[in-house]
Amino acid sequence: MRRVAVLGGGITGVTTAYALAKRGVDVTLIERHRYAAMETSFANGGQLSACHAEVWNHKATILNALKWMARHDAPLLLHPWPSWHKLSWFAQFLAAMPHYERNTVATARMALAAREHLFAWAAEENIAFDHRRAGILHVYRDKAGFERAAGVSRLLAQGGLQRRAVNLEEMRAIEPALQGNFYGGYYTDSDSTGDIHKFTSGLADACARLGVACRYGAQVTALAREHGKVRVATGEGSDLFDAVVVCAGTASRAMAASLGDHVNVYPVKGYSITVQLDDAGSRAAAPAVSLLDDATKLVSSRLGEDRLRVAGTAEFNGINHDIRADRIRPLLQWVEQCFPGVQTRKVVPWAGLRPMLPDMLPKVGRGKAPGVYYNTGHGHLGWTLAAATAQMVAEAVDKAGG
Repeated sequence: MRRVAVLGGGITGVTTAYALAKRGVDVTLIERHRYAAMETSFANGGQLSACHAEVWNHKATILNALKWMARHDAPLLLHPWPSWHKLSWFAQFLAAMPHYERNTVATARMALAAREHLFAWAAEENIAFDHRRAGILHVYRDKAGFERAAGVSRLLAQGGLQRRAVNLEEMRAIEPALQGNFYGGYYTDSDSTGDIHKFTSGLADACARLGVACRYGAQVTALAREHGKVRVATGEGSDLFDAVVVCAGTASRAMAASLGDHVNVYPVKGYSITVQLDDAGSRAAAPAVSLLDDATKLVSSRLGEDRLRVAGTAEFNGINHDIRADRIRPLLQWVEQCFPGVQTRKVVPWAGLRPMLPDMLPKVGRGKAPGVYYNTGHGHLGWTLAAATAQMVAEAVDKAGG
């Protein structure tokens, strides 16, 4: 039996380990934290959102980044301080703009495939993760944003996803708690939400039951090709594996370089708050349906009855885990304005680094050297895409061993 190391215990690493274990592969999961899902998979927006499959390689993204550079609370914040990594990433980002439509369609298809695998795994392993199948409502505050969304909807339809335009009256019927001035919206009833940390932790437990050797608290210090195998060194020592799958989020770039590959992942910071709905009034005033506000680039998800997760923003500032008050404040203000009946006395802030590749598509499959594979760079859609890309890379590893 082939021995395969999966490097990284976030959503992509754990789904990859699970997909390999279900194929009978001898899997070792190596994660630097004490538990699974402690970084980017800890407190994201909660959306399983095929409707959010539009890639960012569009002129509107560039214009907004330039327009917002002087705003500390901007939805997209590009720090002007240059680095070779940032410059090379944006050069490739611009080069991918002609493929915007093709990549959006491909991402939508991938998201739909992932949905079926994830739901099946959750049912098979009896994982409770506050899953809510109430759809996702995109809301637009002006005519221009709403009309641009019509073009995005046509691309999503090419990928197999249907979402429908809704007027203000229909929006209020879908989510009566929403307050504010809006022009219209788009509703995707097939999308859903859940707690990524609960799901990933539950699937990690399932991996252990399937025989996966889960090495938590193990920092990878070196990777090297050796006699047709891959040596993985950690603080606990080193071991030889027939293959490795790099699922290490923002650490994937350095790992790939040591294995002879260029995987240009950039850490794009996002923020979230979890609002504790301790009183009956807050629970009644909070939204039941997941939202995406196009103007503020914020999303919300109801996690169970007593939590509201609000997340978003994109900050290009390298490896930086600081939780900044000026970046959290717009999330709080959004809750106060859109859901004034929700008490915000008890709020937990969080920041995570999304591993993004310039074309917004994840790196899935073989590296240059035999026995080296990748499942990384999912950006803002790791939760949405992971089950599909895990199946893809597991199939590639399994075939290579056959």
